[in-house]
Parts: sequence; C-alpha cells; structure tokens
Amino acid sequence: MPQLNPGPWFAVLVFTWLVLLIIVPPKVSNHQSFNEPTTQTTEKPKPSPWTWPWS
Repeated sequence: MPQLNPGPWFAVLVFTWLVLLIIVPPKVSNHQSFNEPTTQTTEKPKPSPWTWPWS
C-alpha cells in the first residue's frame, strides 16, 4: 500500500505550502483594484429643515 509511505507525500505537502506562501501572494498583491478607496469626511451634512405645507 504505497499511500502509507509518508516520504513523497510530505515532500508534496511542503512544496505546495512553499508555493502558496511564497510565490502566490506577491502575484496576487500586484493586481490593482478598480474601486480605489476614497477618503470620507467625518462631518455629517446638516439636513435642511422641512417646510410643512400646513404650517
């Protein structure tokens, strides 16, 4: 039963994690987002008062 031999599977596991942790993140982070975040003011706009038709 070759699947019980951990030798080649451990190497595959280590190589896969190396690829996922070293090679992939820089490639993913190089992509630009189309919706760049914009800064927003902390001031809330003051609402205009309502003019009631019956007053």
